[in-house]
Amino acid sequence: MADSKPKLLVVEDDEGLQAQLKWAYEDFDVTIAGDRASAIAALRSEEPAVVTLDLGLPPDPDGTSEGFAVLDEIMALKPDTKVIVASGHGARDSALKAIERGAYDFYQKPVDIEQLGLIVRRAFNLHQIESENRRLAGKAGEGNTVLGSMITGAPEMVKVARTIERVANTTASVMLLGASGTGKELLARGVHDSSDRRSRNFVAINCAAIPENLLESELFGHEKGAFTGAVKTTEGKIEQADGGTLFLDEVGDIPLPLQVKLLRFLQERTIERIGGRKQIAVDTRIVCATHQDLEAMIGEGTFREDLFYRLAEIVVTIPTLAERPGDATLLAKAFLKRFADEMNPGVQGFAADALSAIDGWAWPGNVRELENRVKRAVIMADGKLVSAEDLDLTPEDDAEADTLNIKSAREQADRRVIRHALARSEGNISNTARLLGISRPTLYDLLKQYDLQA
Repeated sequence: MADSKPKLLVVEDDEGLQAQLKWAYEDFDVTIAGDRASAIAALRSEEPAVVTLDLGLPPDPDGTSEGFAVLDEIMALKPDTKVIVASGHGARDSALKAIERGAYDFYQKPVDIEQLGLIVRRAFNLHQIESENRRLAGKAGEGNTVLGSMITGAPEMVKVARTIERVANTTASVMLLGASGTGKELLARGVHDSSDRRSRNFVAINCAAIPENLLESELFGHEKGAFTGAVKTTEGKIEQADGGTLFLDEVGDIPLPLQVKLLRFLQERTIERIGGRKQIAVDTRIVCATHQDLEAMIGEGTFREDLFYRLAEIVVTIPTLAERPGDATLLAKAFLKRFADEMNPGVQGFAADALSAIDGWAWPGNVRELENRVKRAVIMADGKLVSAEDLDLTPEDDAEADTLNIKSAREQADRRVIRHALARSEGNISNTARLLGISRPTLYDLLKQYDLQA
């Protein structure tokens, strides 16, 4: 079908050449225009990705004024359009002038259909790549987002997000395992927001932050008079999340006696408030998280094995920020924009030494540490650009330098540097190649070789 073909606009006043070009490009959805007015009308209605433009158009078929006027209008209306201009014999200067004014390429008349076809196809490929880069770079304003609001460009984190999206609409309990500061609560919200429970409550509780003698009441609620100070009947967090999702952060800190009661709820889907005698049916989905080794705790007898298997129907392991190459830069830019808007509008970005320091830091505190450092730096920055000194960062030795296999070390270094460059340039291939000091074809080869995405 024509609608599924790439759209090509041919601006040419020679009727014989019009027919020849339309026949030659049967793989494209071709629109023909013979003058300036029809060319601009077709540009507006068809929005072609590529335009071939003869500079000699009526009422100036022997000159270039009308062709340049069409080119200028195309660049003003649709600057991402790839325009290929035609130059007659001895008109190379006009072609170069057209390139300066925004044209993608030029071809020499008389037309070599095969050569022009190669130029046109190359233009379509480039337009498609640049469109995808703009879509990715523009999404959420900074970098790529998954699960609605989580910014990442790392395949490791995208894989985590895709797993969460697949299990979100099931009833399975989800356990998030990861170091402190890796964004476990944000991912728990991602489970809730991606599910059919999104219109109901998302309730979070940090089990390590509540004294042991109060945690049971917080989770299960209590009846009036159940203990000293219980002046009214109060719902617990499990009841508050009825129909929605309960996030149990640091679930490894739940004491053993309370683990038994939580297990009973997961088995029977009913609760009993402290001081109560009535079983209350509750439809609450459980998502939990911990940085502790629960299997080791099971061996030590401090965590129930049967509860573990009830909570860990789906286990998602979250990579550290150091295991997500390029994400530190993407996140830092997002944090800087947010904090600058809130507290210091004069700050506009990072200095080169700051970006290098962000790339080189191990981030032991993960995303939380990064957020805190950027926030402090934005507040303390004197100029428009945040420096490495503002971030209080100094370059660290490469953590992966201990590999003894030269080929493996080179591949690791290539992957890491390419990901960092992509992050800095926000996915723009041309800027990435410029940062790396290589050509775009070489960069495409490396992306393919290492199975990396722009």
